[in-house]
Amino acid sequence: MSMKEFSHRVLNACSRIPKGKVTTYVEIARSLGKPKASRAVGQALKRNPDAPRIPCHRVVKSDGGVGGYGGADKKGIEKKIRLLRKENVVVDKRKIEIKNYFYRL
Repeated sequence: MSMKEFSHRVLNACSRIPKGKVTTYVEIARSLGKPKASRAVGQALKRNPDAPRIPCHRVVKSDGGVGGYGGADKKGIEKKIRLLRKENVVVDKRKIEIKNYFYRL
């Protein structure tokens, strides 16, 4: 699979995450048959041309950490937290109780 095709599949998977739910970089990689490609998932999401229409803000780290958004700067992370909270996802100290919101692809 080419990187372009992989990125397209990542964005497609991301677009299926419902409001108020989150999934992980690892879960997306696993769902694409590439369980060790979580970093590549993050890179594909970083290049998302249609955020937040394609809701990459709903993808978090496996430990519940919010991860990055629009690059890893503080401003991007704060925006991601605002978007999640707007969808009634509780974020405390940049962490989510993932079991309460997890969506399996």
